Amino acid sequence: MKKNNFDLIIPIYNEGQSIINLVKKIQKKIKFNFNIIFCYDSKKDNIFNYKKELKKIKKAVFFVKNPSKGPCTAVKAGLYYTKNKCKIVYPADDFINIHLIEKMYKIFKKDKPDIIVASRFIKGGSMIGCPLIKSILVRLASKSLYILSSIPVRDASNGFRMFSNRLLKKVKIESKVGFAYSLELLVKCERLKLKIKEIPAKWEERSIGQSRFKILKWLP
Repeated sequence: MKKNNFDLIIPIYNEGQSIINLVKKIQKKIKFNFNIIFCYDSKKDNIFNYKKELKKIKKAVFFVKNPSKGPCTAVKAGLYYTKNKCKIVYPADDFINIHLIEKMYKIFKKDKPDIIVASRFIKGGSMIGCPLIKSILVRLASKSLYILSSIPVRDASNGFRMFSNRLLKKVKIESKVGFAYSLELLVKCERLKLKIKEIPAKWEERSIGQSRFKILKWLP
């Protein structure tokens, strides 16, 4: 496989036309060469109904089958699919942070961090339209981790994140549920005294499709 500047890893679950629209917007805004890696659970996923649209994508597109079910094992498969030095995990329903993809890569090229966290809870970040209970639980989880642990970021649970291949080669991902892999890598990166950077990001409740974020199941 030809190496590119970075991998854009997108876990999908019947995102349909929405994911096609997202990729079109991403292509327009990012000038660098990169791989798009779709991580999917089932061969029945409706992404495969859009073969004509997929052929029009100008970037290198790869499909990685989840060996199990759920975002944790899906993203893990995507992270280890290539040997590119920079891996960016991007939510399939995020249309407002596309500009941060290129920003993350530029920061990686300049400063060589092993994780870049897209943070909703620092100056410039925000959460829009989030249900009250979900908002309280997510904020509580992130704030308690920041105060009670050595994790140096204020948003430990956001799935939008960059990881270096150097970190992925040093550690083994043991998590199997939800987005726990992201927190696990953050903890292990901190223990190894590797570089972590946090940048502001916005988040809004998705208006298309249904979220698979199971806060009560995954929070523990």
